Amino acid sequence: MTKESVRVLVTGAAGQIGYALVPMIARGVMLGADQPVILHMLDIPPAAEALDGVKMELVDAAFPLLKGVVATTDVVEACTGVNIAVMVGGFPRKEGMERKDVMSKNVSIYKSQASALEQHAAPNCKVLVVANPANTNALILKEFAPSIPAKNITCLTRLDHNRALGQISERLNVQVCDVKNVIIWGNHSSTQYPDVNHATVNTPSGEKPVRELVKDDEWLNGEFITTVQQRGAAIIKARKLSSALSAASAACDHIRDWVLGTPEGTWVSMGVYSDGSYNVPAGLIYSFPVTCCNGEWTIVQGLAIDEFSRKKLDLTGAELSEEKELAYSCLS
Repeated sequence: MTKESVRVLVTGAAGQIGYALVPMIARGVMLGADQPVILHMLDIPPAAEALDGVKMELVDAAFPLLKGVVATTDVVEACTGVNIAVMVGGFPRKEGMERKDVMSKNVSIYKSQASALEQHAAPNCKVLVVANPANTNALILKEFAPSIPAKNITCLTRLDHNRALGQISERLNVQVCDVKNVIIWGNHSSTQYPDVNHATVNTPSGEKPVRELVKDDEWLNGEFITTVQQRGAAIIKARKLSSALSAASAACDHIRDWVLGTPEGTWVSMGVYSDGSYNVPAGLIYSFPVTCCNGEWTIVQGLAIDEFSRKKLDLTGAELSEEKELAYSCLS
């Protein structure tokens, strides 16, 4: 029996990440090879013509799973009936702009989109915020969509998680699928903490801790962390454009694991609403290690946190608390 179509919203759909993301969704990368989808694509009026071009390409690609496309600049039309919302659109920081200016622009964008989702999305809609500052944009969205459960609003740190897996796989010359359980703690910013203390590699002689195999704590506590933290900037320097393909792929990974579940014994990193676990201030959207089952995420509990890690967790938490204050000051 054919499954009922899932309506997936992508905001900023005519942009670089959107352009990479929509064919992945239409091909079944996000929700599975047997799940029909109807794509809702939203962008701002100046991008309307480009958005129509993306719609034409989706039609021309003849994706068997794609059962319909809504391409619009109207936020209400875009949000109506959606089951999953991937919020890629946002106001990017431009040269000479203060953080408060960027925050103020994004607060107004996320306030209006949150209201539209609140009123028009399907019940139990799952939301993933990609646009930066992702954690705080997600928090603003939560404020203005009070009927969407807090557990249904998340932000993307899976890109950082995947970057950390990639760095370990390159360092050890192993397949990336054999590395698991790295953690991204905190903010999707340069204060995030990529943590390998609980990560393992599948070897011919069984699972081995990453630290034991790398045998270089100086690299793991230094260059590895900064490489993951600064990877986005390195890609901008190389491409003269921000990471789009990897961000789109990570958004698919995030939603797929959330909806379909994480493999037994494996966790992933998601920016979720803090309940105070690991002494992280409650009420922030903070990246934790999570497992997913039956469409619900659960923070992995009981992991040992050493002194080095504790400082890193607190540092990125402090930045998020400061961002939250800044965002709320833009509301008044």
